[in-house]
Order: sequence, then C-alpha cells, then structure tokens
Amino acid sequence: MEMLKGIALLLLVLSIFSLFSLKMPKGMKAMGALANAAVATFLVEAFQRYVGGDLIGIEFLGKVGDSSGSMGGVAAATLVALALGVSPVYAMLIGAAVLGYGIIPGFVAGYVLAFIVPKIEKKAPAGLDLIICLVFIAPAARGIALLADPVVNQTLLNIGSVITSATTKSPTVMGIVLGGVITVVATAPLSSMALTAMLGLTGLPMAIGALAVMGSSFLNPVLFHRLKLGNKETVIAVAIEPLTQADVISVNPIPVFVTNFIGGALAGLVVVHFGLINNAVGTATPIAGLAVMFGFNPAITVIKAALLCAAAGAFSGYLGSIIFKNYKIIPAEVVRGTK
Repeated sequence: MEMLKGIALLLLVLSIFSLFSLKMPKGMKAMGALANAAVATFLVEAFQRYVGGDLIGIEFLGKVGDSSGSMGGVAAATLVALALGVSPVYAMLIGAAVLGYGIIPGFVAGYVLAFIVPKIEKKAPAGLDLIICLVFIAPAARGIALLADPVVNQTLLNIGSVITSATTKSPTVMGIVLGGVITVVATAPLSSMALTAMLGLTGLPMAIGALAVMGSSFLNPVLFHRLKLGNKETVIAVAIEPLTQADVISVNPIPVFVTNFIGGALAGLVVVHFGLINNAVGTATPIAGLAVMFGFNPAITVIKAALLCAAAGAFSGYLGSIIFKNYKIIPAEVVRGTK
C-alpha cells in the first residue's frame, strides 16, 4: 500500500506540473525558468558543495556551494519574472524579497507578480512605478512565498517522504518506477533537478535519480542519431543536457519518453542492486550527479554501477530506435525552421 501511494503521489505531482505547463498562461516559459533556476543554484551546490567541498576537501568551494544552494527561491522568483516579461530591476526586486524561501515558493511569487508588475510599469508615470513596487510589490512577493511555503512543506516534501519510505520497503519496484519517471522528467521542461529538489529526495531515491539521468546521456545520443532527430550538434547537446533539446523532444514525445523510461528503469535496478545512496538534494543531472555519488559511496562501487547504467542507457537507445524505426519523426531542422 505504501508503494502504491508513493507511485500515485509521484504521478499526481507530474500531472499537475504538466497541466500547469500546458494550460496556464505562459506555463511553459515559467517551467523553463524554474528549470534554469535549479541549474543556477542546485547544480552549483551539488558540484561545489559535495564534490569540491566534501570530496576534494576545499572549504572555499564548499562555501560556494552552500551559498548557491541557499538561493533557490531568489533565483526562481527572479528568472520566472524575467521570462514572463518583467524588467530586470523589478524581477530582481521580487527575487530579493523572497530570500530564505525555497525554490517553489519563489516560483509562485515570481509567477503571480509577473502578471501584475508589467501593468504597473505600463500605467504608472515614470518614477511612480518604482515607488509602487518598493511599497507594495516587494512585501507582496514575500507574502506570497510565506503563504506558499507551508503548502510545499505539507504536500511536496511529504510526497518525497512517502516515496523514500516506499523505496525502502519495495526497492526493486520503486527503482523501476523512480528511475523511469525521473529520466523522462529530465527531458521535459520541469527538469529532473527541480523535481527531486522539490520532493526533497535523499538516500537511495536520489541515487536512483542521479545515475538514471546519467545513463540517459548515453541513451539519448544513440536514439537521436539512429532516428535522425537532429545533426551532430544536436546529438552532442542532448547528451550533455536533454533540456537543450526540449523543443525537439516536445514534438516527438512518444519515442523519446518511452525509450527514456526503459533506460531509466534499468538504471534504477542497477542502483538498487548496489545499494547506493546520495544525500545531495536535487542532483538528478548527468555530470554533477555522477560526481556527487563518490562523496557518499565507495568509488569502485560507483564506477561499476555507472558503467552498467551507461551500458543500459546505450542499449535502451538502440532498442528504442528499433521499436520506433517506422515512427513519423519531426527532426530538429523542421522544428526550428532551418530546413
């Protein structure tokens, strides 16, 4: 029952964010900005805190990571507001006001106020718009984050706890589900880093996410190359960061998502078999995710698991290219109008 509850809640979260991206005004741009905020904060934290600070032992780099990781809310509020058309100074004003809050409360504040601030800028006389933003918008940003924070703590983080508990009780099944789902999310605008950070995953679940996404760096290039989804530059880019090819993936979702789920599920089984852990939240990303694993597990075990995950990814990419060889593909050149 705990396992089913964990899976159901995870799918519910993904459904909500997918609906937000597709149905809410400027939802896709907002989710893209959220993913960028995760990159700018959690990715830096993962690499500098856990690799530079803990693994290598350089205190300065550890502090760089801590500083970046603490700015998730600020980055989300600022980048979302910028992406939705707020001028840089007011976007930063919104972001600065939510210092101390997490990435989702910041995201909510940036999204809501992005529809209000441009109207103030347009209708208020020059100079008066600044006063209005100072007096009303900054407190409003923090107030929105304040209201959103308990909702996040009581829902998303609780879901993360349920998933962690379910993974402990049914590791094989959750390895398949988490590995598959997180790898699919890595190719979507939400981003695997943002999802795992929002859920607060640690331990085995976070290890599954990190190495499953790392395995996708070997899966997607094979799939893209064999299905002719793009040129050499496209293939290299999708290997480094799938989100760079989000436009291509969004018009070819079935072959990409199905193949990534297969590869992620296989990688999840590998991680469960080795019993790896990862206590660095939000590190479901190819390069830093792998590097961080060395800080929590024996190096030789991580290397063995990583090689198997890479092999599983390459095999899945090849398998997917066979399964979908007759599927009608829309290549990058067509999507971007360069052909």
